[in-house]
Amino acid sequence: MNSQSASNQTPSLLPFIFAVLGLVWYVVLWSIGLLGCRTGRRRYRLRPRSPLATAPPNAVPGVSILRPLKGLDANLYENLESTFMQEYPNFEIILSVADERDQALPVARDIISKYPSVKAKLIIGEELVGVNPKVNNLIRPYREATHDILWVIDSGVSVAPGTLARSVDLLEPSTPTKLRKNRIALIHHVPFASAPEASLGARIEEAFLNTNHAKMYLAINTVSIESCVVGKSNLYRRSDLERVNGSLKPRAHTESGNDRDRAHGLAAFGNFLAEDNMIASALWHELDLRHDLSCDVAHNAIGKMSLSDYVWRRVRWIRVRKHMVISATILEPFTENIVASSIAAASLRYLFGIPVWIFLVFHHTAWLWVDLDVYESLAGHPLPADRRWRFISAWCLRELLTLPIFFLAVFGNEVVWRGKKYEVLRAGEMKRT
Repeated sequence: MNSQSASNQTPSLLPFIFAVLGLVWYVVLWSIGLLGCRTGRRRYRLRPRSPLATAPPNAVPGVSILRPLKGLDANLYENLESTFMQEYPNFEIILSVADERDQALPVARDIISKYPSVKAKLIIGEELVGVNPKVNNLIRPYREATHDILWVIDSGVSVAPGTLARSVDLLEPSTPTKLRKNRIALIHHVPFASAPEASLGARIEEAFLNTNHAKMYLAINTVSIESCVVGKSNLYRRSDLERVNGSLKPRAHTESGNDRDRAHGLAAFGNFLAEDNMIASALWHELDLRHDLSCDVAHNAIGKMSLSDYVWRRVRWIRVRKHMVISATILEPFTENIVASSIAAASLRYLFGIPVWIFLVFHHTAWLWVDLDVYESLAGHPLPADRRWRFISAWCLRELLTLPIFFLAVFGNEVVWRGKKYEVLRAGEMKRT
């Protein structure tokens, strides 16, 4: 009698458990999203001028700005000029190209001649330490840099004049805080995209980076339980980097055994596609150091990008992530708007009888509002009215593409980067195919 009663209850108990779990997951996702939104409001809506901007040169740490160049990125001249215009009294700039026939070379020479008072030089020729062309292009500037603090900034990025001073403030605080147990080893800047050419893929990429990506990026770095860094614009110390080897094992464990013979410093990351993320992870796990976000953004001008270009760009990074953080990659589809709202809609209908269509209208309206609020925090102004519907259309298309892109990416290991094919290996390393 009792066993029959238990078997009758089982079918109704399982849907109840799944509905509750679905609702809990939905609440967790909203908590993360609102945390990212709150961080955006508190950190980015006010960007005070650093006192380092007007300090004497000998009173501030020197910084070497390294800018690896490859081809004619969108707004390349303006991007490079933004580093020459930094309000900071003690820095040098090293521009580098791998090939003397590179199209970026005349632009680099023009910008250096325009600012003769800025200590700057141009390095032509790479040093091969791995298959990552960016790392190969950076090795010589990395070794020849005058200062210990390095600011590595992509050629597609421009920054506000006060960015360097505010970043050094965080990396080298004048008054150490008692709340921090671990020293800050890396300062990074959240990407904020613009699509001057307004191609479809560029508009979708802009909508993604400036809303959902930024929201999750801010939230994860606020909680700060794991390294999460995009490498478009990062400051760190060369002396710290020279102590890590990319094994992600605590330093005490790498001073003996096979890891002792591995390369250290920047060269150790020459075989990683996402070398920036690996550098940040190595500082975090090997040296037990931490990262911090500046209140500045890395303005990323997106050039001409077709829908296909956008899809394969997202495929590339999902394939890299699945070899670096498989658990987060598996969870990724469940954090997306359409999947999360579908789970919540089914849960609420089962538990409380709420009509699915009513919930979905409310959900998508609220989700979009939060994303646009994040955009406003990073941009410093609301989304312009004349761009609103184009932006929202791109945002909707991006949401619809997330699952197809994920399933395309997860079954495969080959990626294309700057016209060359690579196979992604264990831990995010790669080899040419």
